[in-house]
Amino acid sequence: MSPTSGAAEALTLSQLPLFPLQTVLYPGGWLPLRIFEVRYLDMIGRCHKAGAPFGVVCLSEGSEVRRLDPEAPPGGDGFAKEVFHPVGTLAQIESLERPQPGLMMIRCRGLQRFHVQRRSQLPHGLWVADVRLDEPEAAVPVPEHLAHTRDGLQHLLQNLQERDPDSLEQLPLQPPYQWDDSGWVANRWAELLPAPAELKQRLMALDNPLLRLELVSDLLDKLGLNR
Repeated sequence: MSPTSGAAEALTLSQLPLFPLQTVLYPGGWLPLRIFEVRYLDMIGRCHKAGAPFGVVCLSEGSEVRRLDPEAPPGGDGFAKEVFHPVGTLAQIESLERPQPGLMMIRCRGLQRFHVQRRSQLPHGLWVADVRLDEPEAAVPVPEHLAHTRDGLQHLLQNLQERDPDSLEQLPLQPPYQWDDSGWVANRWAELLPAPAELKQRLMALDNPLLRLELVSDLLDKLGLNR
């Protein structure tokens, strides 16, 4: 994986290893992963050793675990098709444990978004891509008419802290808390909402953090949670 840049273009990463999942990682979010597939054990080990990120992308078709497809057309590799969205998030490994051979437990933190420009699948199944990195999202203050959405997230965190403090490490909602940043509040709510991955992907891919917060607030209203 090597970075390149030019005066008139955004920073790009070449041959970024990808981890397609049936979930969405947001910038600033936290994601625990259990790694046991050979194609990812080596990749995660290399990234951890080098202190390098990998990319998380959300699947639109296929499974997180590579499976043989008995109906695959002849001449292919025999595995079920994997299709993923072109907008993903860089993931930085913050902790790694090896409880037994062939198993890794990691916690990773979402960095900035990227857009896949070219992708390819290596013979052992690992996806790699040349990606264009988005600029880190600028902080936009939470407007007064959406302050109740921020307050609701604060109350949720407070309730969780009081009810089950031992479970907090598993939440995507981790410090440093940025309560007056529209994008940060929207991202944390979107991670916690009982919504389909396709909807969470669309919210994550939005360039406007204020619009993202407004849409999240509307979802909370529909679910009866925005009080």
